[in-house]
Amino acid sequence: MSVSWNPWHGCLRVSEGCRNCYVYRQDAAWQKDAGVLRKTAAFDLPVRRSRDGRWKIPGGESVFTCFTSDFLFEGADPWREQAWEMIRFRRDLHFLFFTKRIDRLEVCLPPDWGSGYENVTIGCTVENQEMTERRLPLFLQLPICHRIIVCAPLLGPIDLAPYLSSKIEEVSVGGESGPEARVCDYEWVLQLREQCVATDIPFCYHQTGARLMKDGRLYRIPRLWQHIQARKAGLDFKLGR
Repeated sequence: MSVSWNPWHGCLRVSEGCRNCYVYRQDAAWQKDAGVLRKTAAFDLPVRRSRDGRWKIPGGESVFTCFTSDFLFEGADPWREQAWEMIRFRRDLHFLFFTKRIDRLEVCLPPDWGSGYENVTIGCTVENQEMTERRLPLFLQLPICHRIIVCAPLLGPIDLAPYLSSKIEEVSVGGESGPEARVCDYEWVLQLREQCVATDIPFCYHQTGARLMKDGRLYRIPRLWQHIQARKAGLDFKLGR
């Protein structure tokens, strides 16, 4: 089971993958500015209890963290220490966050981080070869217990081979959503899968994107079907398969 926890909302674009960010798109529909960071009413969700004393989020859940912002966003620096305290306290939960700001991780870590919290997975997001070469060497050097690479929105072919090692627990790939989505070529997805299979790294094709090029034909895929069609492709690769 999994739940979402967005302790703060809003972000600023940092690279080409952010151009059509869904947070900006959704906030614009509500006439809000996604560039204005705000603490949410769900800030303390991990440590909330029901009237009978039970946790609102039961132990054993996976908690998808800060998916309407970036956990390492500079604007959230005043609140992050409290967020780490809740993560530390709820060691019976597993927290996952993605970031395009992996270069800020060291300055954002709690003092007792050591080699990483066992209940935290960090996903480094890369959208093209330029960001791959900029972010992943640093990502591999940082003290992290559980790390995955997220190639999304996939905007071009990527060579991950130099960065695939036992330190990486999964590579997750997806195209771009939304009405202005850029094309994702199915061949790029297949190439990444081949690289993962060759190095025994689990691979997940989590989303097709809204515009998928396959065998020379452009497919426009509604948002509802993007995850479903990706699963139907049967590309996911697990160890021992």
